[in-house]
Amino acid sequence: MTNEEIKEYISSIAPAASFDETGEWLNVIIESTQLKPTMAALRTGKMQMNYLFCLTCVDFKTHLTMVYHLSATTHRQSIVIKSNLNREQAVIETVCDIWRTAEFLEREVFEMFGVDFTNHPDLRKLILEDDFKGYPLRKDFEDPINMIKL
Repeated sequence: MTNEEIKEYISSIAPAASFDETGEWLNVIIESTQLKPTMAALRTGKMQMNYLFCLTCVDFKTHLTMVYHLSATTHRQSIVIKSNLNREQAVIETVCDIWRTAEFLEREVFEMFGVDFTNHPDLRKLILEDDFKGYPLRKDFEDPINMIKL
């Protein structure tokens, strides 16, 4: 599929989606409330995005952005899906029931950025101690012991 065909298909699923073609892959910006149905359609619909190869978060100080890299291994195409979240109430629905690789990646984002993934089957910390306070990859995180200040 060409980028124009992909944009047309995604617009039919998520009419409010916007697009950015300045990078290597097509970037699709979707409202957080529309993420789950859009992702399900990308997985099972005609695009067959069957591989989630990266899931992360970016802190822009004013908001957080979830970033999902998807590939269709049969069509050899990749796209990036982004969704902006409120820093104070960073909540988005899990996609680990669509791609199993998301289960651990969402746990990492939960631990490091404080994003709450609703309906995640096992949302708990992976690396840090249970009583650790704060989110180390947020730009406002301060570590008085190691004197890290971003």
